[in-house]
Amino acid sequence: MGGAGAPEWLIREDAGQPILLALYLRQVLGIRSPEELPHLRGIPARANDRSAQAQETLEEQWRTYWAMTVEPQAHPSAVPLELVDEFGTSLALPTEGADALRAAVVPHAAEALAFSQSAHERYRKEAAHTTGTSYRAYAGAIAEHERQVGRRAHAFELNVQVLPLSQRGVWWIGALTIAVTDGLRGDVAAFDAAIHPIIAELA
Repeated sequence: MGGAGAPEWLIREDAGQPILLALYLRQVLGIRSPEELPHLRGIPARANDRSAQAQETLEEQWRTYWAMTVEPQAHPSAVPLELVDEFGTSLALPTEGADALRAAVVPHAAEALAFSQSAHERYRKEAAHTTGTSYRAYAGAIAEHERQVGRRAHAFELNVQVLPLSQRGVWWIGALTIAVTDGLRGDVAAFDAAIHPIIAELA
């Protein structure tokens, strides 16, 4: 996106199934990371009955999986990945160093897949009605930033994950990736105010 001769900016918006799947599993497994990111709406969190050591192992393996899921190019696996059979082609984990996570996620496969597919489809249907609005929301914020700083925006990339989170807001979940609550994304004025600081940081 961007005009001819202008620095290029690229914003991708989605409610990615891998992200939704990961967050569902995070919640039902009782994983805290990333601590600042709220829970998904309507999914009960697990009461943690693991030992401190077992929990720490799971959290560590989870953080690796989460980083690879959010920004796979920035966080490639050090070892080959292997599909987890119960998830079809939707979940691959490292062949080494993910045994605890692999064992923990398997019992939740059917519900996790159903949730991620349903939430993704809901986003797609809503996005189909607002394609032009979506572009204008970002273009408007960038134009406003350019007016404020008196120069063209720098080239940048931003990935926006629109998620059914229990709290309204915007959170950085990767170097180039933010999570935004679906309710906030649907509120034009509030989203405009929330995206401005993000654009200012990047552009």
